[in-house]
Amino acid sequence: MKTYRVGIIGLGRMGSTIDDEGHTPLPYSIAAACRASERLEIAAGCDLRPERREDFSSRWGVRALYEEFTEMVREESPDIVAVCTTASGLQKPAREAPDASFRGDSHAELAVALAELGVPMLYVEKAMASSMAAADDIRDAVSRHGTVFNTGVLRRFDNRYGVVRDAVLRGDVGEPRAAVHYARSSLMHGHIHSIDTLSWLIGDPAITSVRGEIDPRDYVIENDHIPYDPTATYELAFENGVRAWSIPAAGWEYEIIGAEGTIRSLNNGAAASLRKVHDQGGDRKGRSNWDETPFEFVTPRSTVVSCLEDLVDAYETGRKSLGRIEIAHHITEACIAVAESHRRGGAWVDLPLASRDLYIWHV
Repeated sequence: MKTYRVGIIGLGRMGSTIDDEGHTPLPYSIAAACRASERLEIAAGCDLRPERREDFSSRWGVRALYEEFTEMVREESPDIVAVCTTASGLQKPAREAPDASFRGDSHAELAVALAELGVPMLYVEKAMASSMAAADDIRDAVSRHGTVFNTGVLRRFDNRYGVVRDAVLRGDVGEPRAAVHYARSSLMHGHIHSIDTLSWLIGDPAITSVRGEIDPRDYVIENDHIPYDPTATYELAFENGVRAWSIPAAGWEYEIIGAEGTIRSLNNGAAASLRKVHDQGGDRKGRSNWDETPFEFVTPRSTVVSCLEDLVDAYETGRKSLGRIEIAHHITEACIAVAESHRRGGAWVDLPLASRDLYIWHV
């Protein structure tokens, strides 16, 4: 069994230390996932901060440390590079763009450069780009070089959501009619997850149009620039007729409602509830009785290990990765379209977007 060498750019939370914060299922950082997988090994680490490099070396016993990522790629020839920097390139605790002209897009810039350098496989933290112009650049570079690609929208690699998806796709709730995400969330840091997960749960049909709004409703987007990651809500129309909504309340949960039942992922994936229509005829007012149905759940596995090993399997077999560039690009566009709809007064916005320049800063 071949082992693949992983280089990590950005040796902070996702690259190295996030497991210390109690996230589940473990392992969660890229470094910890590499140590847990028989298919992966840590080849090198790269960070602008010397103290981060020193901590990474002490924590993981890695001696191949670099300040400049091109040197790391040239010297170490990693099979996979994981981009774990901030999206903007600004060091935390930065919470917004320093001025109206700032358009830092570290994830996108690194992804393009790494594809051009010939790295075979890429993991890129979410959101992969802060504008569609940058997302287009990634798509073009990855497609041109045949780079196997996944992003850090990890619920599509979570077996707890996988069994919910399986139930939907085998028809346990009948034909899907609606999908709902529950929780108040920011657009680029949070709803990149929620839109991706809703899409994944119903089989990744194309999103044809989007409408949404930013909180506060009277926020005015100027010069194609949003200098912070805004809280937002949205409605999506999928090509298969499913409509999806975000509800800015309750805990982080998802629900798929079909013609014959509903299935809800509970408590951020910790459980699931399946209800089936007991009386499909209903009464004269259209009401039906929905009964709880036993649903076999699963022991959770590390989403990060699953994501990285999916890259390896896709690379070895030639199949598309689960978070392939076409899907990551499409979900990014839907996310940015929420802000574009807000700019148009909450109107429906068709995909693909005509304008590619709207930039949304995020961490």
